[in-house]
Amino acid sequence: SLSDRYQWLEVDLGGRTRITAVATQGRYGSSDWQTAYLLMFSDTGHNWKQYRQEGSIGAFAGNSNADSVVQHKLQHQVIARYVRLIPLNWNPNGRIGLRLETYGCPYNSDVLSFNGQSSLLYRLTPRPRQMSSESISLKFKTLKNSGILLHAEGQNGHSLTLELEKGKLQLLIRKGDSSKHFTGKSFSPDIRYLVTLGSLLDDQHWHHVAVEHHSNHLKLTVDKILLYFIVSACLCALSPVQMILGAQQGFSYRSFYGCLENPVYNGLNLVDLAKQKDQRVTGNVTFSCSEPVFVAMTFTGPQSFLRLPRRIDQSSLGISVGLQFRTWNKAGLLLTFELPNREGRVWLYLSKARTHLQIHKSGRAPLELNAGSALNDGQWHSVDLISAGGRLTITVDGDEGASAHASPSFLITTGGHIFFGGCPTEENSQECLNPFKAFQGCMRLLTVDNRPLDLIKVQQRLIGNYSHLQIDMCGIIDRCSPSHCEHGGSCSQSWSTFHCNCSGTGYSGATCHSSIYEQSCEAYKHKGNISGYYYIDVDSSGPIKPQLLYCNMTEDNTWMVIHHNNTDLTRVQPSPEVNQHVVHFEYASDEEQLAAIISLSEHCEQEIAYHCRKSRLLTSPEGSPLSWWVGGPGVGQMHTHWGGAPPGSQQCACSLQDNCVDSRYHCNCDADSNEWTNDSGLLTHKETLPVRSLVLGDIQRHGSESTYKVGPLRCHGDKNVWNAAFFDKETSYLHFPTLHGELSADISFLFKTTSSSGVFLENLGIKDFIRIELNSSNEVLFSFDVGNGPLEVSVKAGSPLNDNRWHRIQAERNVKEASLRLDELPAVTQEAPADGHIHLQLNSQLFIGGTASRQKGFRGCIRSLQLNGVTLDLEERAKITPGVQAGCPGHCSSYGSLCQNQGRCVERPTSFSCDCSSSAYTGPFCNKEVSASFKSETSVTYAFKEQMVNELNRSSSASSSFPSSIYSDITLKAENVSLSFRTSQSPALLLYVSSYHREYFAVLLSKPVLTNYSSVGVYLKAHFEGKPFIFCQIDQNPKEDFNLTSGVEFNGIRSLVLGRVHDSEGLDPDLAQIASLGFTGCLSAVLFNSISPLKAALLHPKTSPVTVTGPLIQSICGFTSANLSHATETTHHLSGKRPLVNAIRSDSALIGGVIAVVIFVTVSALAIMARFLYRRKCTCQRQEVKTVKPEDNPELPFRSRITSQNGPTENQKEYFI
Repeated sequence: SLSDRYQWLEVDLGGRTRITAVATQGRYGSSDWQTAYLLMFSDTGHNWKQYRQEGSIGAFAGNSNADSVVQHKLQHQVIARYVRLIPLNWNPNGRIGLRLETYGCPYNSDVLSFNGQSSLLYRLTPRPRQMSSESISLKFKTLKNSGILLHAEGQNGHSLTLELEKGKLQLLIRKGDSSKHFTGKSFSPDIRYLVTLGSLLDDQHWHHVAVEHHSNHLKLTVDKILLYFIVSACLCALSPVQMILGAQQGFSYRSFYGCLENPVYNGLNLVDLAKQKDQRVTGNVTFSCSEPVFVAMTFTGPQSFLRLPRRIDQSSLGISVGLQFRTWNKAGLLLTFELPNREGRVWLYLSKARTHLQIHKSGRAPLELNAGSALNDGQWHSVDLISAGGRLTITVDGDEGASAHASPSFLITTGGHIFFGGCPTEENSQECLNPFKAFQGCMRLLTVDNRPLDLIKVQQRLIGNYSHLQIDMCGIIDRCSPSHCEHGGSCSQSWSTFHCNCSGTGYSGATCHSSIYEQSCEAYKHKGNISGYYYIDVDSSGPIKPQLLYCNMTEDNTWMVIHHNNTDLTRVQPSPEVNQHVVHFEYASDEEQLAAIISLSEHCEQEIAYHCRKSRLLTSPEGSPLSWWVGGPGVGQMHTHWGGAPPGSQQCACSLQDNCVDSRYHCNCDADSNEWTNDSGLLTHKETLPVRSLVLGDIQRHGSESTYKVGPLRCHGDKNVWNAAFFDKETSYLHFPTLHGELSADISFLFKTTSSSGVFLENLGIKDFIRIELNSSNEVLFSFDVGNGPLEVSVKAGSPLNDNRWHRIQAERNVKEASLRLDELPAVTQEAPADGHIHLQLNSQLFIGGTASRQKGFRGCIRSLQLNGVTLDLEERAKITPGVQAGCPGHCSSYGSLCQNQGRCVERPTSFSCDCSSSAYTGPFCNKEVSASFKSETSVTYAFKEQMVNELNRSSSASSSFPSSIYSDITLKAENVSLSFRTSQSPALLLYVSSYHREYFAVLLSKPVLTNYSSVGVYLKAHFEGKPFIFCQIDQNPKEDFNLTSGVEFNGIRSLVLGRVHDSEGLDPDLAQIASLGFTGCLSAVLFNSISPLKAALLHPKTSPVTVTGPLIQSICGFTSANLSHATETTHHLSGKRPLVNAIRSDSALIGGVIAVVIFVTVSALAIMARFLYRRKCTCQRQEVKTVKPEDNPELPFRSRITSQNGPTENQKEYFI
């Protein structure tokens, strides 16, 4: 006989059996065997259910010859009476041949049947005291998607209900009279807990439900899905006095229709009580399970269709077609047929989860109707198409649904075939055309002209024809139950796959597994960010949620700041009724977040201060403390030491420093002085942090006054980000416990190496494995096998990776895909096979830097290695492992570029820093401008006499060991000058440098500043000899060169002046006039070689040779207060990058328009005459479209009208030189 996929072998086991394994062989002594098959089970011989491995895999591997036995132990046992095996593939040189053996044992159970009007009531004996633990378990099967399975009521008025709602199980726990909670078809908000679990439970197959509680912990189980949650103890302690199966009093229309099996309460078999006719039991149920037979069919793919003939004698009366369907797809063809004489065609299909009817008839406009909505929810929906008496109607879900009507002028009927779900794939088939997608889902209860269709006869090929259908079963599965979407991602699905929407979760990836945020402020800093609010995800892909924290990067350390509800200095308001003042602190982070931050950080501290007058704090260590604070993890512990003192000392900081106001006491406040004093300091022991509450005792005495302050929790240092190990041999490795990531795993780390290949990480199982390796000098390879065969994902870099610089690898594997990302390159993804194995099963140790075979080991550094958000302590393991060294220095090669504006990268043992001493900027990356606002009388003079020679970039022959007496003979070989300015004054002196030889160097704004800024220039005036040249650049305009005709050297540099020049001796009259007026406006980022006079004046006035006269105010050039306020409220979301919150960048481009001028002055090494032998003026113009014609006579710039204002105006702009 012919072998095809529509044959099967069915076995009746004679009764329900607990099946644990199956085994197959081919036909003895032949070439007939099957190589793959599906396994089906049933209790009744109908309504088959396919056995699936790992929730989705349907196919079992069969035989490779006729005689060997292939056995499969079932991952989860099955209880059924009938077993059906359907071959999928067989020996191509033979036919299907099969011998089947099943393994198991008989299964006995107690069953109750409910017909939708029956119920069973149990009156239980009240218990003298509440039980600390209770349990309820049962099995059920039903075809209705709603109904109450069990309702229990306790003595205290609480109740518990297990019910079906749209095919899902709901557990409801209510407080008080349950009859008052239900209104109409929904429950009131008085319900304290409502939990939903499971899906598609109305499939007429047995499902297991269990509810267990211990104390206030509850566990709900539906089949293999478990859910743990916590409720209040009073709700959890139910102690029911009555329990109803199948209904709830007063709500008969929500009664259960189906069967229950083995309902047990606290070990008590409720069916046994009913069978024994116990007086406590009343009801009207039967003790067997009567099951209605509804034969369904499954359309599995694009090639699925069912073709049915229609009786010709009915064609003149119209047509009536009805069916029920369930699907996850939004689109798909339900049915189609031709109009008589091939005059047109009718399609009934789903589009956007609504039913649409389209009728195309030759010579007439298309007719279209639609009805229903959200029909892709996996529930059964009915559709009826009726054409009779000149009226056309489609109805969805009967009376409760929606319908649409039309009155066409022609008869809608067919005398041919009706096609359901799709069309045959034969190219010559013109009878069926489908411009829409094929239907994927289940159908049942098909009727044509009000006659039900017998699908069993269709299966036997007695009626119609079909292809790729599974008849007498509905193969729909819910890929979102349980959901593989993590961290609150929402799951949606189609017939063949699911999708996770990660919007608003803070996570990304196919399953919302990977965090989009950094784990610490330290990590943000080393990505080049500055102080501001950032989302911190301390455990990356772990369960702890991201939190918004302030990162302070202005100091040497990078601080995470966690605020609470009262960080201000607060006056104690004593109350006559209360002897103590108690204050509790609520932190912005929750308990898990706080614990993780403190554990992650290298150091944490919290300021605590008490200001007092006649208000004692702790008294002596021998006496009982008057005040204390509570701190530490959880609820915290009581502590009696104060800031700056060790735990348990009952002392304050002054006691350790021997400077308390009264040496007899260990705290200043304990001296009980009439004068205000204080005890303050930092709490630095992490095990005692954070401070959770404060109790102040001595507040009621006459004349007592006090204030307190508990600052925010501050932590710095990320113990994970610099945790590194160096592998100096190919045979060296570190080993850790097995990686646990069956369904999802993410791996991230940094590496640097000079080798061209090596394995970073490997973990093996019996068959499965996972590995990340450097495959070549420019390729990283991520490979693994979960049972579907090896899968590889590779990323190739555009430049070599063995450059001894840090490179970042991020790899993720989940049930949908695998991804690999290298540095900032786009991630490369590889989809997982559809309906394949999904569990990664490993059992060996995890090898880092090598392999179990000691081959292809990695040579180089690995840093910050994290598996599923947990950092592996490489350094600690490296200390005890030969061939591996803890730590890995050399970070400036990778991070040196973060030091901007001539800042210098400085290596640290586990980090790096930026030295801004030779930059005009400050900040952690030398990117924060130092700016000041000048008035006309302001003068800043920087004296060079006390400076070292090498700080001025003089010739290499100069030495810092020269005595100061020769500084006046210093010869400058080259000068670099840069500054940024904003002013409405012109002409204006921007910078003036003088020498002991009455030579000078000046940068001036020469032209009047017009309202349209058509021409703005810088005028340079110097007295030189030789042939120097000057480079001048404004903004991004082309650089201008000026060649001087005489040799010049700048000897004996004396001072640099910003603003008004008080000593104008030696200046020509033009320059002297400008210099005497000073400068009105804002100067920023002034740099003369390596000297920044503004930094010296504003930040280091006491240690720098700088003199300031007149008002000098530190300012933000170009920012108004409104601008700054707006900037601080901005949340930055960068496309494709992690979002940055409130990160205010101090860029040189400031609001109000920016002009940049850069002057590089290079003076050749020629002798400078003591007298002015040559005079040269060079003007560098800003290239700008001129809307107003500039004034003539450019030869006399200083004789132009001088304009000056007291401060910047809205017409001012900023310039950068």
